[in-house]
Amino acid sequence: MMKYRFKTFDSADHSIPELHHLLLGGVAPRPIALVSTISADGVRNLSPFSFFNAFGANPPVVAFSASRRGRDGSLKDTFNNLIATNECVIHAVTYDIAQQTSLASTEYGPEVDEFTKSGLTPIPADLVKPSRMEESPFAMECKLMQMVPLGDGPASGNLAICEVIRFHVAEEICRDGVILPDLIDLVGRNSASFYTRASGAAMFEIEKPIGRKGIGFDALPKAIRESQILSGNNLAQLANCERPPTEKELTAFGSKQTEPLTEQSAKKALTENNPELAWLILAFLARESIKLPPSD
Repeated sequence: MMKYRFKTFDSADHSIPELHHLLLGGVAPRPIALVSTISADGVRNLSPFSFFNAFGANPPVVAFSASRRGRDGSLKDTFNNLIATNECVIHAVTYDIAQQTSLASTEYGPEVDEFTKSGLTPIPADLVKPSRMEESPFAMECKLMQMVPLGDGPASGNLAICEVIRFHVAEEICRDGVILPDLIDLVGRNSASFYTRASGAAMFEIEKPIGRKGIGFDALPKAIRESQILSGNNLAQLANCERPPTEKELTAFGSKQTEPLTEQSAKKALTENNPELAWLILAFLARESIKLPPSD
């Protein structure tokens, strides 16, 4: 497993930009909330925020930080509009609108409509006054539950906690009631100018350990735990199994082998998400040092 050499940063000893860069690089990729609000005077606003996530389903709650500007601590239009109206629409940002979303982040004055500047299309929401945006396949109409100030200086956060009162989900991004990553094609925010496209080869699956209890790292035989070939991820796949193979299973497996087996063979099986086969290979290779469960 990877061994790191660390540098330590005490927040009190570093500048705001330095701390900001650490957060953006280490807490990533972050989902992006493209937030539509409206001013008390009826001016539309559209702005992206990547300090954003979901925090409950009963009621459905999302939150984002309409942070103060880093240069002077002034409040952003989204914050002012939310305080004035208590309503917003939060949109998912897909790869197809990533550039327009970036354009909407430009610091235009409060009298400017970012829908017009970004070329994104406003459409009426059902239950709130701010507009929805036509180009996003996932939108949430929200009521502000609470605005929590996290400081009063430059780059301080303002946590907007919002209850979702209506969802809008494009039929094209769903299969059997599940929003599929390749169909919604979301974009996440990283450090500096970097983004993550959350689809295609970037996606992988990890089965949740629901309804079973894996044996855990501590129950892995020492010969496997100290492997120079298997990674921490590989060991976790093995540890997530409920038991090693039995003697009977191993005997049957060994009788069918015509090619030499190696730890690399086991690693390949794990890469292909087949921990049961990997266990058989590893147990076969270290039969004398692994205590196997009795056969049924």
